[in-house]
Amino acid sequence: MNRRARPLWALVAMLWLLAGCASTAIDDNYRSLEAYGNDKLGTAPRWLQSDADRERMATEVAQMLATPLALADAERIALGYSPAFQVVLAEAAAASADATRAARIGNPVFTFEHLWREHDGERELDIGRALSFSLFDILLLPARREQAEFRQRQTRLEAAAALVDKTGEVRQAWVEAVAARQLADYRVAVAEAAEVGAELARRMQQVGNFSRLQRAREQLAYADAVAELARARQRATGAREALIRVLGLPAALADRLELPARLPDPPEDPPHDGVAGLQRAMDERLDLRLARAELDRLAAAMGLTRVTSVVDGMHLSIQNNSETGEARQRGYEIELPLPLFDFGDATRAGARARYLAALNGVAEVGRRAGSELREARAAYRSAWALERHYREEVVPLRETISEEMLYQYNGMLTGIFELLADGRARVAAVISAIEARRDLWLADAALKTALLGSPAPLPAMRAGAAAVAESGGGH
Repeated sequence: MNRRARPLWALVAMLWLLAGCASTAIDDNYRSLEAYGNDKLGTAPRWLQSDADRERMATEVAQMLATPLALADAERIALGYSPAFQVVLAEAAAASADATRAARIGNPVFTFEHLWREHDGERELDIGRALSFSLFDILLLPARREQAEFRQRQTRLEAAAALVDKTGEVRQAWVEAVAARQLADYRVAVAEAAEVGAELARRMQQVGNFSRLQRAREQLAYADAVAELARARQRATGAREALIRVLGLPAALADRLELPARLPDPPEDPPHDGVAGLQRAMDERLDLRLARAELDRLAAAMGLTRVTSVVDGMHLSIQNNSETGEARQRGYEIELPLPLFDFGDATRAGARARYLAALNGVAEVGRRAGSELREARAAYRSAWALERHYREEVVPLRETISEEMLYQYNGMLTGIFELLADGRARVAAVISAIEARRDLWLADAALKTALLGSPAPLPAMRAGAAAVAESGGGH
């Protein structure tokens, strides 16, 4: 090889190595996402890139659906089988590939000219060869690689945010589905008890121990119980289908889905994190980390903009021309745009404005994040206290009252009508207790996602109002 050509080939080889490999960046980002899922959420995503991967995952899903679906299994299915989350993983890989490509130097352009002329029966040949590439890309390669790394960092954070969102969505859908099934099952027992009361009222009216009004009241209570059972079953079906959609289950697997009979027991104590815990959570918030990453990227880009706003291109062309009867011609050509009409002031002003917007965006995200964390924590503590209140106070008191009412009825100190009314009040208390436990686990899911930077909607406190309405109507 010509010694003069060696430096050029060496430069090309060095630049090719510096350009990096897109698949390596994609794999690194995916491993980072797996580590984040295991560390922060207790479960990692699965990226299904082949038919064999999909078949293995489908087999695992079928095994998990062989028993009542636990929350941990629901998370694994959603993060490893749901087509919606597979789209998220593929789009993250595409964004990573785009960031890698943005750091690469544009390909050199080879130009070949083959010209000839005929003169007095002789043919003269003119051959031109040129290899051109952008010197600007080479000179700014470190800055381009820095910008590409910022984009890779943003891609990792966005994928982690999508992971947290999906996990929170699964948790809330699972809690809603299990609670709806538990309420529907309890409504069955309520309807059966109301049916017994209505039949008893009919017979007692026949023997003259019940008035027509008293019988109508019991029949109405039974009719209301049947209507509530129909609504509860419909809510349970809707919540189950919502969970199926979140999990991404096809019809064949959706038919196998079985839910637990009841929600798990709540924790004995609420979280006690103070100001230090709040600050740690702020440092972990993905939305705040994303805003800071964008600010860092724009800060680094401002230095690059100062250069590119004035001169945005420089091309070097290495030429090797030959002509019939003439000595070979070698040389180079440099192409440089002149800033005569656009001095780059608008570009620089725009870059500064975007940086100021990002700076204030970080402050806004930080303040909103602090408020969301305080609200989510307060909502969880309130839901925990309300669930415990129903579990340890309201329901036991209602059971005590029911026992005493039964004793009085057996002793002929109270009537059957009062006993049935007390039964309806006890039903209302139990239903409110189930709803309170559902709201607690919904608040728990919302708090966990808020701690990581993707706040979920907080549950409304619905149990207390329902208890007041139903217990008041019973008497």
